[in-house]
Amino acid sequence: MGDLHGEQKQLIKKLVNFRMIDGKRTRVRAIVYQTFHRPARTERDVIQLMGDAVDNIKPICEVEKVGVAGTTYDVPGIVARDRQQTLAIRWILGAAFKRRISYRISLEKCSCEEILDAYQKRGIARQKRENLHGLTSTNRRFARFRRWVK
Repeated sequence: MGDLHGEQKQLIKKLVNFRMIDGKRTRVRAIVYQTFHRPARTERDVIQLMGDAVDNIKPICEVEKVGVAGTTYDVPGIVARDRQQTLAIRWILGAAFKRRISYRISLEKCSCEEILDAYQKRGIARQKRENLHGLTSTNRRFARFRRWVK
């Protein structure tokens, strides 16, 4: 993986921390690097590919539930940049876990396939992003309740 920039190091660190269970960082780091090793045979810069995949999955807007006068509304709003990256990584990993359960294959292979799908703007995580954007466009008439969001 060699020479990495600050943003790329942060991306790998977030990926490891999201996947880590019971504090087994070394084991998870090995899984992440095995995941990166799979597309390294076909793609030139795997870390750049992962960054582009996360950029393709980042949501621009999201909805928050707001109670106004006894009624609950889904109010659309803009997502902060850090939260965009967090949601994208969470969705990619969640899609990989979902794919692993349904097809019963290794987590490295599922993660690799989901990252490649995200890079090509398709897959489960991309569908989740499109559903969220559709929900925000449907509920844009409630944007006037944005001031009640805490």
